[in-house]
Amino acid sequence: MELVEERPYRFRIDPRREMRVPGVVFASRELLRDAEKSLEQVVNVATLPGIVGASYAMPDVHWGYGFPIGGVAATDIGAGGVVSPGGVGFDISCGVRLLAADCDRRALEPVLPALMDGLGRAPRAAPDRAGSGG
Repeated sequence: MELVEERPYRFRIDPRREMRVPGVVFASRELLRDAEKSLEQVVNVATLPGIVGASYAMPDVHWGYGFPIGGVAATDIGAGGVVSPGGVGFDISCGVRLLAADCDRRALEPVLPALMDGLGRAPRAAPDRAGSGG
C-alpha cells in the first residue's frame, strides 16, 4: 500500500478501487512499521456509503474487528451514509450501543433526558458468543 507523506506524522492513502475518500493517517514512521492490516481497514472504511472528508487513523491505530482501533470516520446520512457499530467498539462490549429509530433530533430532544435515564436503569445484556457486544 502506498502512503504519501504530506508532512511529518501525516500520511495519505489516495483513493483506489471502491474508496470514496482518501485515508489520512497520523503516526510516526516507526508506528507504521507493523500497521499494514490496520491500514487496509482504513481503506475499507473509506468505502462506506456517505463517508465525508476522509477515513482517519490516529497514532494508536491497530487491527480491529471492523474499523481499525484508532479509526475515525463521519458519514452524511442525507447522502446515503451509515452509522456503523464497527466504528464504535461493539466487538468488545465497550458500553457503546446503537439504536436505530425512525425519528429525528427535534422529535427526540424533549424526551432525551428521560430516555437516557431509562437506558441507564435497564439491565445490561451479556455479550453474545459472536462478540457483537450484546
